[in-house]
Amino acid sequence: MTPYARRGVHGQTVETLARRVLSGEIPEGATLDLVALQRELDVSLTALRESLKVLAAKGMVDARQRRGTFVRARADWNLLDADVLRWQFAEGTSAGADLALLRNLGEVRGIIEPAAVRLAAERRTDADLAALEAALTEMGEGDGGAAHAVDADLAFHRALLAATHNELLERMEMVIESGLAHRDRIVHSSPHGEDPVPSHRAVLDAVRAQDPDAAQQAMRALLDQAVRDLDKVHGTSGTSGTTGTADPAGPAAAPETKGSEAK
Repeated sequence: MTPYARRGVHGQTVETLARRVLSGEIPEGATLDLVALQRELDVSLTALRESLKVLAAKGMVDARQRRGTFVRARADWNLLDADVLRWQFAEGTSAGADLALLRNLGEVRGIIEPAAVRLAAERRTDADLAALEAALTEMGEGDGGAAHAVDADLAFHRALLAATHNELLERMEMVIESGLAHRDRIVHSSPHGEDPVPSHRAVLDAVRAQDPDAAQQAMRALLDQAVRDLDKVHGTSGTSGTTGTADPAGPAAAPETKGSEAK
């Protein structure tokens, strides 16, 4: 799904309402006072209703006769929507909530990306390799700052999913990128993170060699490094475990060894 365009008063209204719902400021089940919100946000009732339609499309609110517009239960929210993920990472959420969500997304990545990279190793084209190499080169330019590092990392993982040549897996970038971008902003703004280039280079080398087992093993090592980096920044001990404990690819996957982690 294409992310919501954040432009103008309408976009600002959508963002404000979404963050209030996601933070619990407007709790599940609450009925919205549209007239009061209109006055508070200084928007027309039409603009407010149009903004609520965006949230309704994401499962966050609904409207019923005699009840009005209300916040739906969290179980109904489209939590995999890229905007919903981004809003949850928006300023104002607690550090604990951020870390829990990052760990959840890390587990999702641990299921998707090791399996996806096996396909990439089998199906990659010269154009795919060029895109991966370009992203890795950008990643190695350390003087570009945190924002540059985030963009390069996103480009690498986007190119990996594209190299699977599976359009459904390619769409998973919307889920992966939201968490990856937030995690990268935290890690690359901290002095505690490890150099990401070697672990990404190991993935690219295995994809280039068309070795699915090595590619999967390298991806697991990369994801384990991502967990370690986040733990260092947050001062935690990685109690949620590492991504290497799951085996999404089944019996064909190569066993992981301690010596396989890229440094």
